[in-house]
Amino acid sequence: MALNLNKNLKLYYSIGEVAEMFDLNESTLRYWEQEFPFLKPKTRSASKIRQYTEKDIEQLRLIHNLVKVRGFKLAAAKKIINNNRDGADKTAEVISRLTEIKEELQALKKQLDFLE
Repeated sequence: MALNLNKNLKLYYSIGEVAEMFDLNESTLRYWEQEFPFLKPKTRSASKIRQYTEKDIEQLRLIHNLVKVRGFKLAAAKKIINNNRDGADKTAEVISRLTEIKEELQALKKQLDFLE
């Protein structure tokens, strides 16, 4: 079996790290945990620190896409996820990839503008 060097080796992320990933407040993440029952990060029993896995982050990416990027209210986002989870996941993936491509193209444009 070949070693996958691109695989992220980190298993858990703190609430602060995840909040920074999505440019959100930690309180927003805690609120979303209450509103979306499928979003349940692990907590250390003694310190009560939330530990988000890659799966949790994917769940948050979907919620973030619906609420912050596309502008849905929380109730509408819940309804979309409950009624058409696969479609919502695919749409979030497409939007995420298009955003990455846009950033890459903007970086290339800056490089080309610098050469002129």
